[in-house]
Amino acid sequence: MTGASDTVAIGADALRPFAADLLRAGGFTADQADQTAAMLVWANLRGTDSHGVLRIPRYVEMVELGLINPAAEPRQVSGKGAVAVIDAQRAPGAVGMSLAVRKASELADTHGIGWCAVRSISHAGAIGYYAHQVAQAGRIGIVMTASKPLMIYHGSSAEGVSTNPIAIAAPTGNPDRPLLLDMSTASVALGKIMAARDAGQPIPVGWAVDGNGQATTDPREAKAVLPMAGPKGSGLSLMIEVLASVLTANPLIAVALVHGGDPGGNGLVAVLDPSAFGDNFTLEVDRLGAAIKSLPPAAGADSVYLPGERGFEEMERRSRAGIPLARGTVSRLLALASKLNVAVPEGVA
Repeated sequence: MTGASDTVAIGADALRPFAADLLRAGGFTADQADQTAAMLVWANLRGTDSHGVLRIPRYVEMVELGLINPAAEPRQVSGKGAVAVIDAQRAPGAVGMSLAVRKASELADTHGIGWCAVRSISHAGAIGYYAHQVAQAGRIGIVMTASKPLMIYHGSSAEGVSTNPIAIAAPTGNPDRPLLLDMSTASVALGKIMAARDAGQPIPVGWAVDGNGQATTDPREAKAVLPMAGPKGSGLSLMIEVLASVLTANPLIAVALVHGGDPGGNGLVAVLDPSAFGDNFTLEVDRLGAAIKSLPPAAGADSVYLPGERGFEEMERRSRAGIPLARGTVSRLLALASKLNVAVPEGVA
């Protein structure tokens, strides 16, 4: 374990089983813990620490509060043709979303397209993880998730929508390096504010507001985030709520605004089989990517990047050198391990 004064570098091979052990001790089943740990460490490897293992203490707390149901038995409750709806019964988000990937992929095998909505899940984590799984199988993946109000609705002074993210992945000639867009509808993911809090760092103006609706640079004072590009971000978030929640008979925003509380979350995975549209799809995606990469870099930029490319480069670096975790994150994980009597691996302790 090495690192600078503000971070600690931990190998993924040590972090992944430690994360699973913490989740298992915190109430997850062994399979739920393994699926969730794989998603969290994938996010850390790509540099998306806001959606990585720093979430584990909160996930354990959600089990204690009844917001995650380890005894859930997700099942399909409706569907027609290429569409399926699964009730996840508040299963861990990674479990419900991975099930949706499998079901949508099965439907795409038959129909050329598969659309699987999964309702009543907990926090889904980095949704690019699920789109990446689809693209690695040679398909196009479109993933969205919806949750309770966390973001200011443009033109209002209160939380009215969530940070509902969207991810789109398209396969290329390299199965491990698809085009992968993964974005929040907020100016910043809430997890990045959590990461700044762990690191003891301020946040930029424009990320969040405090309890009085005033801009803040103190992550400890942040109460709600602001939408990406004003009305565009809040409008896109609202439409994801329509597709992922209202369409699946599990509305979140209206219920939360009227009744309060935490109504859980919903997700959807759409899978497209490119062969249904013709031949040479990945060849043309590669040609498109090469054309974009050939554009002259802007002043001060050393390269033109494709969607997801920085993350894959970071994954390669962190796979070699270890994942640099903020010391605040490591401290919270070690405290949780002590509370739950979980052995700390040599590569982490």
